[in-house]
Amino acid sequence: MTGRAVRITSRIVFLLCGLLSLLTAAPYALLRGVDLPFQSEWVIFVVVLALVGGVSIVVALLPASWIAKICKREQGDGRLFSTPLKLLGGFATIFYLVALVAYFAPHNWNPDPQIMLLLCPMYFVKMTIDPSPASIFFLLAPMNAAVFGSLGLTLGYALLAFPYGSDSE
Repeated sequence: MTGRAVRITSRIVFLLCGLLSLLTAAPYALLRGVDLPFQSEWVIFVVVLALVGGVSIVVALLPASWIAKICKREQGDGRLFSTPLKLLGGFATIFYLVALVAYFAPHNWNPDPQIMLLLCPMYFVKMTIDPSPASIFFLLAPMNAAVFGSLGLTLGYALLAFPYGSDSE
């Protein structure tokens, strides 16, 4: 892909992942932990989901020159968008699969709800209703992938902004 195509694709993906992270945070904020089938520190989930979603949206909307300045890179540096996009893709793929495992796990496994909510924010849907496999494949797992894709994006830009080892200049 050319540099311009990577930048445009990255910005669109960053915006979509950020919006889906904020959308995923909404049920936690609305429920306020009351209707969850277990005692949860729900506010932590809301804050983390809103933070990674907000970072994704901000990065999608910031001018490339500002992003380059924050990351201490040249504006034409290919890593400015490709590195976070690769991390976003890796995290999204892994956690799409985690959401599928969470849904198809046998009931006798009895996974800890706190851990499952950490790994799959939409897991409370499975605990409250029994969604269809189609909704898991096409709605809940992609939402989980977008949330963790936003986390990968945030980590990608943190790595660019705060270089370590031989990458620092």
